[in-house]
Amino acid sequence: MSQIALSQVGWRNKVVLTPDDPGFPGKNMYDAAADLERRYKKTLLLMNSGSGYSDDPLVMAQDLARYIEEKKTCRFKMGLMTSSLESPLAQIASQYGHVVHIKGRGKSKPSFEYSETGMMGDIFELGTLLLLCMMIEAIYRNLEADDVFQLCREEFERIGAIIDANVQSETYTQLVDLLEKRTNVFLGGKGTANEIAKMTGVRLFHIKSFLGDNVYVTRGVNTPHPRAGDLEILMSYSGETKPVIIWADVMKKFNGTVLAITGTRDSTLAKKANLKIILEEELKLGAPRRFYTRAAYVLSPLPVKLAERLAQRGLRLPEYIISWYHSVTQ
Repeated sequence: MSQIALSQVGWRNKVVLTPDDPGFPGKNMYDAAADLERRYKKTLLLMNSGSGYSDDPLVMAQDLARYIEEKKTCRFKMGLMTSSLESPLAQIASQYGHVVHIKGRGKSKPSFEYSETGMMGDIFELGTLLLLCMMIEAIYRNLEADDVFQLCREEFERIGAIIDANVQSETYTQLVDLLEKRTNVFLGGKGTANEIAKMTGVRLFHIKSFLGDNVYVTRGVNTPHPRAGDLEILMSYSGETKPVIIWADVMKKFNGTVLAITGTRDSTLAKKANLKIILEEELKLGAPRRFYTRAAYVLSPLPVKLAERLAQRGLRLPEYIISWYHSVTQ
């Protein structure tokens, strides 16, 4: 969605808001709806919940449904991506809009085989990420809805090749070597890249925490100074984003290791990094980028590979422990 918010071309004046934005016009969706109705002719509440029971989107959907019924308005629609068509959230969204069914893992038992199932919600979350990316591109290019699936098929082939090339690379091996040591991990980027950093950080933390290590988002409220030997993963398509380059300089000053994920091979960030993954992409100025989604997919095997490496050392982390930890911290 940040790709829509950042672009000034081809979006028919679409505005993107989240409840966490300082400019969100209300303490809840019911209060915000009146202001949104005054500002805009049409508003879509877009939600993403694999289970369909997630508290925040469910409460927002309930609040908006109450407003629609009380005010008899037709200016609001709901959209939901979920794996559970029978969930309360899906029932509300289908009444006031549309539900897209994306299969996740279902009710499969907890496993040690992360390479088969991903880390917890990987299948659903990465699936929705790609689908949204292709929907945004279809809107930008004025394509029909059916064309989204063709875009997905084409991109899955490209992403598969990109993942294979990187996971089998010496860079990936060195990353796993670093991660199995007692190192803290920092992830950072600006704008859309920051969202991918947070997505990757959540997954890595569930593995690194069992080693007594921490994972931080760079410049977060609780982010400490790095130590010698720490790892920082930085993302920037241009490789010239000034704050990101400064973060790289600071990490290297403390004798840490910097991994750069960039779309520009000869960029300043790539030259400063100890390790780099280059995801080049030819694109017109102002068009939505696939770089960020590809970066998420390339990083997604990292916690899986770390869990497999730890299992080789004799430390097997059953998924039910990770799932429990996730459930009480998220």
